[in-house]
Amino acid sequence: MTEDYRPEAEVVRICQDLIRIDTTNYGPDPGPGERQAAERVAELLDEVGISVELYESAPKRTTLIAHWEPDGVDESVPPLLVHGHLDVVPARADDWSVPPFSGEVLDDCVWGRGAIDMKDFDAIVLSVVRARTRAGVPPRRPVRLVFTADEEAGSVLGGHWLVDHHPETIADCTEAIGEVGGFSLTVRDDLRIYPIQTAEKGLAWLELVAEGRAGHGSFRNDDNAITELATAVANVGRYEWPHRITSAQQAFLEGVFDAFGVDLDLDQAEEILARLGSIVRMVGATMSNTANPTMLTAGYKHNVIPGSAKAVVDGRFVPGGRDELLATIDELVGNKVRASVSLEQPAVETEFAGALVDAIKDCLLAEDPGARPVPFLMSGGTDAKAWARLGVRCFGFSPLRLPPELDFAGMFHGVDERVPTASLEFGARVLDRFLAVA
Repeated sequence: MTEDYRPEAEVVRICQDLIRIDTTNYGPDPGPGERQAAERVAELLDEVGISVELYESAPKRTTLIAHWEPDGVDESVPPLLVHGHLDVVPARADDWSVPPFSGEVLDDCVWGRGAIDMKDFDAIVLSVVRARTRAGVPPRRPVRLVFTADEEAGSVLGGHWLVDHHPETIADCTEAIGEVGGFSLTVRDDLRIYPIQTAEKGLAWLELVAEGRAGHGSFRNDDNAITELATAVANVGRYEWPHRITSAQQAFLEGVFDAFGVDLDLDQAEEILARLGSIVRMVGATMSNTANPTMLTAGYKHNVIPGSAKAVVDGRFVPGGRDELLATIDELVGNKVRASVSLEQPAVETEFAGALVDAIKDCLLAEDPGARPVPFLMSGGTDAKAWARLGVRCFGFSPLRLPPELDFAGMFHGVDERVPTASLEFGARVLDRFLAVA
């Protein structure tokens, strides 16, 4: 490896390029799709001699697959799946300090929708792969590069579609890295916790439907669908779910409490987690099942009582908590409201152990001697749910050393999303080390 070898050399520019391509995912409504971004990734890989395959689940809903298996890899080891998604959630430009698809560098950060979720890691991967290929430095093992569509809407047209229609593209992979994990949480100047995602909550998107007697808005009505639905929604939204601590969450809490030099006490968990800053919103949600009402639909005129009303609830359950979530929802909504699951995806988890985990720890420590990697349970969902269907062990490892003042949790789907340029460069160096030994 030459002295001028720099895996981080292109990471900022590539991140800017990807952010400038609008890949907004509006869910069921039409959007620009991921085709243009996938073609840009294909160009970046083709420039260094890596061929790709593009798969479309629907017009412009494009997922990219590349086999990176240069001379010198250990072909006796199954390929490592390295994945990132190309789509982003919507951004309302009037709310932002900079145009959300500008990719502008301001205050030593790259700004724009996708800067954290997750064109940052896409750029880290591409920067490292291009640098290694140009320098003739192979990874230790074959690598399967996957850049997916539709992750922000449950991966139905991306990861899950790929598993359903082209499982052979990744069926030989046994381990994977992607979002969300590997970011730093500062405890003090010489100690940073790096949560590595080893599990994520399951997803149950629910519809609550109430039916009643339609009629004139001026009449008395003791069978009003909106009244029944409103009561059910309030019951669900205000319910305090009991703690359900999984093995991954237990290990995370033990690591956090140990870092602060106090004994683990679940009654103090929220208080201790709050010392880590805004991330408490993310990790705090993994202490239990959750269910949040997110949409309401009812009526069409001021003076008409509708015959039905509908609400949508975002339900998430910890590993092993599915049945409790659904049974509790049924109790909360009562017998006049019907609850049904519109989309369900399982919780996934794996052990924080093995050679891959050792490589994660060693590479973080090599770049940050103050690093303390710990496993954690992710509150949201990722493409890992799709890969796990094929038996792939999935880890959230997209490394970023972050300044303690950055509201990292607020960057996910938030206004003024941005990533420090130094964090991108750190991530590229860590990933480069990782691919040499993983």
